[in-house]
Amino acid sequence: MYYPVTAFIGFRYARASKGNPFIAFINFFSVAGIALGLAALITISSVMNGFEADLKTRILGITPHFIVDTRNQPEARIAKLSEQIPAIQAQSQVIESEGLLQSPGGLRGVMIQAVDPQTQPQQDIISNSMLAGEMVDLKPGEYGVVLGRPLAAALSLGLGDTVRLISADASVYTPFGRMPSQRQFTVTGLFDVGSELDDKVVLIHLQDGARLLRSSTEELASTRLYLKEPFAWQDVKETLDKQGLSSQNWRQRQGPLFDAVKMEKNMMSLMLLLIIAVAAFNIVSSLVMVVTEKKGDIAILRTQGMTGPGLMRIFMLSGLYNGIKGTLLGLIFGALLTLQLNNLLGLFGVQVMPGNGAGLPIDLQWSQVSVMVILSLVLCVAATLYPAIRAIRMQPADALRAE
Repeated sequence: MYYPVTAFIGFRYARASKGNPFIAFINFFSVAGIALGLAALITISSVMNGFEADLKTRILGITPHFIVDTRNQPEARIAKLSEQIPAIQAQSQVIESEGLLQSPGGLRGVMIQAVDPQTQPQQDIISNSMLAGEMVDLKPGEYGVVLGRPLAAALSLGLGDTVRLISADASVYTPFGRMPSQRQFTVTGLFDVGSELDDKVVLIHLQDGARLLRSSTEELASTRLYLKEPFAWQDVKETLDKQGLSSQNWRQRQGPLFDAVKMEKNMMSLMLLLIIAVAAFNIVSSLVMVVTEKKGDIAILRTQGMTGPGLMRIFMLSGLYNGIKGTLLGLIFGALLTLQLNNLLGLFGVQVMPGNGAGLPIDLQWSQVSVMVILSLVLCVAATLYPAIRAIRMQPADALRAE
């Protein structure tokens, strides 16, 4: 099969370098460095992608995307929010209060969330994480409470047990003076979502929460908004501001956490990319030695009419040969390692995330891998420029005189 003479000579030079043990040694380490660096970059980026996606599912699936202060607002105005803002997927009312959960097993500070199980979008997520009971078991007037498994374990609680819920935001007058509002509740459900929700939040019915706080839902309830796309929150905020509604979005609550994960992923990718760059620039050393070794060939090619750009392509292709080889090996090894990472960790008995039987979250994105491969090849091309330019600057007469 015919292919350009520059490619033919460049490939021959790349293969011929095996005859020089020192050049072959440098070539081996440049290929190995590129392959290992790219494989590590693919694997770690995939794990970080998985963590980011898992964080998005766990946090944004539970945290309301907006909390709108709709206290004392007309019910009709609240109901029309979803109609006025198409980005809203669901909305529900909630009453939040800080309080204490008391049982014979101890006393813990908690965040009380009074919700309506029939309209609460959290229902699906928590229902999938319920260990005992159901969210729909929360019924007005029955004073049931749903809490996380870690919190229940800390207070030695189980289904059917009675606990005392004390609110810090309401009080009543008694013969002994002013006392925090409190009431007996019965444990009707236990859940384990795998987040801070498990240890800090207790769920009761919306109407029971209003009674605990000695008020009405109209005076106490805020409205939670859940968006179709949580990251498109800016437009929703602008609309709420125009309507004169005070709101707090998920970026204000959880934004720093997402920013920290993103920054960590970017910094790790940059460091691993620098490893590839160091390995790629080993090509410079080997190619400079090839240019020095082949200066007689360079002089003959120039006297036979080889142009400067043609000569430059010869040595760029010669150096790029190792870059392509390392990149392909890194791509194959990195993809296989990523796809089998949890199996390998299980084989060697390594438990990276105790308590998580599913192993590491992995999200291999081929579009991202393509960018990594292109960057690796660009670095390899950049590494061939100096030796190639040095080759075309070599004077044929000086090279032949030294032969």
